[in-house]
Amino acid sequence: MRNVLIVDDEVQIRKGLQWKADWKEEGFQIVAEAENGKEAFSLIAEKSIDLLMTDVRMPVMGGIELAKQCKEYYPNIKVIVLSGYSDFEYVKNSMKGGVRDYLLKPVDPDELQEVLRRMKEELDQEKSKQVESDRLQRLVRSQLQEVQEQALLSLVKEEWQQHCILKEKLKLLKLHSLLQANVKAQFITVEIRDLNKHSHRVNELRTAFHMLCKEIVEDKPNLFSFYDPNYTNMMQFLLLIEKNDSNSTSCLAKTIQFNVKTLLKFETVIGIGNIVTGLAEFKMGYISSLLSWSQSQLGTHSQVIDENVRKEGITSFSPALEKRITNAIEQTDMDRFKTELDLSLGLTTKQSVLSFSIGANRILFSLISIAKKYDMETTDMQRFIWECQQTIWELNAQRKVMNSLVQLANKIIEQVNNTRITDGKLIVDGVRRYIDQHYGSDISLTTLSELFHINSAYLSEIFKVQTGRNFSEYLVERRMKEAKQFLKDQHLKIIDVANLVGFSSSAYFSTVFKKHIGQTPVEYRKFLNVE
Repeated sequence: MRNVLIVDDEVQIRKGLQWKADWKEEGFQIVAEAENGKEAFSLIAEKSIDLLMTDVRMPVMGGIELAKQCKEYYPNIKVIVLSGYSDFEYVKNSMKGGVRDYLLKPVDPDELQEVLRRMKEELDQEKSKQVESDRLQRLVRSQLQEVQEQALLSLVKEEWQQHCILKEKLKLLKLHSLLQANVKAQFITVEIRDLNKHSHRVNELRTAFHMLCKEIVEDKPNLFSFYDPNYTNMMQFLLLIEKNDSNSTSCLAKTIQFNVKTLLKFETVIGIGNIVTGLAEFKMGYISSLLSWSQSQLGTHSQVIDENVRKEGITSFSPALEKRITNAIEQTDMDRFKTELDLSLGLTTKQSVLSFSIGANRILFSLISIAKKYDMETTDMQRFIWECQQTIWELNAQRKVMNSLVQLANKIIEQVNNTRITDGKLIVDGVRRYIDQHYGSDISLTTLSELFHINSAYLSEIFKVQTGRNFSEYLVERRMKEAKQFLKDQHLKIIDVANLVGFSSSAYFSTVFKKHIGQTPVEYRKFLNVE
């Protein structure tokens, strides 16, 4: 329905107009009446008037003057004037003054109906045009904002080239405020966490969160937002700091937290970076906001962490803990592994996101080392390790990370069990691979038995059965093979070659080399040069 205001100093005329048409049928409703132009003008904004029907001659302010006022302040209102025959020429000349049409008194019902239908059609067309115009403007703003976001992401990643090109690009994207001399800026990282710990809600409402952040920065010339794909549940803000404005960052943080919690029912963890000066420092400013966020406590309560506050120390990951985890896996004790995992990363541990991520990565690296030792580098295992690594990077949920590590540990334990029930071939293959990679180190049968959690006598026995040589013979042969390759390099001294293949004495190395090759290292090198 379109709102109508009838203006006439005679009440009978106003009532008569209401009776002469089925206003509702024509798509209109009379929402107000007025006795003169001044009274009518005060009602226009209050009643959201679409159509104004006014008499020409009235006390205080006449209809023509009212039409002029409407044209200046409310150009979208359709104005219809009512006049007698004596005012006909006067009214016709006023059509340029804001009057859209006119009716002669006494008003004929058919003519009134025709005018209403004509006005309705014009209003509908104008509304459609306005809707389309608004849609196009929103599209243009949205596209501009997307390109601006990409430019901001490039700035913080330092993916831009010549300064002159960057300067022109920022101007074209209406980001010239970033080019101010000694511009001071502060980055704010905002992460959403679910109140009810239902991670699927975060995934479902992530786009709504992005849109809300964009609405917060809209029409604010000193505030921008952008999304970094490396951090799934976050949005980044860039705030240009004005002089004597020390509260702007805290006010922004409160606004973000209030809106996100009220509209999306999410908690927010906000990391506030250092204030930086100039485009060249944007990258460090962005990194500082991420570092602030990384100091947040695990859990779903809202937090604001300032880069300038005292930092929490990183929880240590001791060699003893790493050994206990490795032993649990190699002894196929899943319950023990879960206990160690819970003690180091569990929900009861009070640690920051950064400490948790470092600890989770250390455990993952320990599991990867075991997988390599037992030759588990299959495509399926590599995919599983990659997915586990992605879960740690994303850190969408503490429990999700721990579950991924448990699943990976289960797969490794299955393979270790398979190794245990074979005739020893898989164990020996693992030992051989270890020797092939670490022949230059101090390797003993005792070291290998501890490393592979197997009795040294049994290891010696199965090694000879599988390879046809005992452990020491295999190690020396491997070292001699590598020594022959190193001797081809004339820049290496004999003592250098000896050290590279695990001998601390060049004399002893020469003795062993001659015994196996039939020549001393010096003679062998001369023989190579003759060839």
